[in-house]
Amino acid sequence: MENNYRVAVATLGCKVNQYESAGIVEKFTERNFISVPFGNIADIYIINTCTVTSKTDYQSRQLIRRAHRKNPEASIIVTGCYAQIAPDELSELPGVIAVVGNSEKETIPDIIKNMVKGRRQILVGDIGQTGNISGLAVTKFPEHTRAFLRIQDGCNSFCSYCIIPYSRGRSRSLPEKDVLDQIKILGKAGHREIVLSGIHLGAYGHDLSPPTNLLNLLGRIEENRMVERLRLSSIEPAEITDEMISCISNSEIICPHLHIPLQSGDNKILSLMRRGYDTGFFKDLTYRLLDAVPDMGIGIDVMVGFPGEEEGKFENTLKFVESIPVAYLHVFPYSKRPGTRASTFPDKVKNDVKKKRGEILRALGKKKRAAFAERSIGKKLSVLIEEKKDRETKLQKGFSENYIPVLITDGTSSLANNIVDVMANHTNGGRILGRKIANG
Repeated sequence: MENNYRVAVATLGCKVNQYESAGIVEKFTERNFISVPFGNIADIYIINTCTVTSKTDYQSRQLIRRAHRKNPEASIIVTGCYAQIAPDELSELPGVIAVVGNSEKETIPDIIKNMVKGRRQILVGDIGQTGNISGLAVTKFPEHTRAFLRIQDGCNSFCSYCIIPYSRGRSRSLPEKDVLDQIKILGKAGHREIVLSGIHLGAYGHDLSPPTNLLNLLGRIEENRMVERLRLSSIEPAEITDEMISCISNSEIICPHLHIPLQSGDNKILSLMRRGYDTGFFKDLTYRLLDAVPDMGIGIDVMVGFPGEEEGKFENTLKFVESIPVAYLHVFPYSKRPGTRASTFPDKVKNDVKKKRGEILRALGKKKRAAFAERSIGKKLSVLIEEKKDRETKLQKGFSENYIPVLITDGTSSLANNIVDVMANHTNGGRILGRKIANG
């Protein structure tokens, strides 16, 4: 296939998927393919799927159909977690020429080169046998001030509701030297902040020889001052040790922001989920974090409608989330995933009940976000300004270190990709409006 074909990539799901899509696009660019937005007419469409919920499965299928409508002659390649789990199902959709598993994702440019028009391929291996993290590497994220860096993949936990260990395989890590090399490359490309990402980030390094861990890696990055701001993506509660808290508290580069999956505020449900902690542990953790880092932004995941979540158990979750000092919530409904333990559990919760509970928790989340932003009024915030302006207000925007969205209300000169000091003057919902401090 000629290398001047137009390629469009759509991505669903987590930061790891986003990172891998960026790596695929970069490989195409190196080979002189033309990268175009997914909404444009392309010769090749790649859909990097997610399968965390039935909704993301549906969205993936919709993207495939949308691509086929846009150009019925285009070749469609489907990859990612949904492709790993249900390759036969996806191969039957119109326009799909290849279904590619997660381990084979990095070979997509070669697959395209060798494609035979009209012949469908399923290239999905046994992800459970994959021992090394894929070789996809990203050297820059165009039009982004913040860069993701995937340092870990896979998960060994097997929570009862989760399909990810089956779609991503066992935990595997990027060697420490490669992590440090990638940070240097991303820094040289102009990225002021790097987000360390993984499917199970806290398991980093356990599989390496010799074994290491996330705390050691953070120490190495700090020691070399390799980036101005370092942020951690989602990390499990039990992996936020006193040593980790001390590391964040004393760091000059790690952002005071953590996203921690709670999933439920009811101990019986947590046990059924196989989460390995209870609400007492989680509440104590949030207060230990804030004692050490008072301005820390703590985000949490909360699931509604897990099998057996009767009204009283949901009320326990609602009261528990109200009681803990978190900055924002990510709320999502339980979705039955074939092959997981929870898929066989009785006492399913009706969809309309899930929807109502989700609305209640999201309303609470808005209050939490607004209250957290209010706490910063009158304070100086360090803000990384993004390339694009706010769509609604046309003001320059960015995020504070503790992950509050900030709008800059003064100045016309572009501050994009600069870290500036901003005085927080007032809030609009969960956003802060402030003025750039002179010489900040």
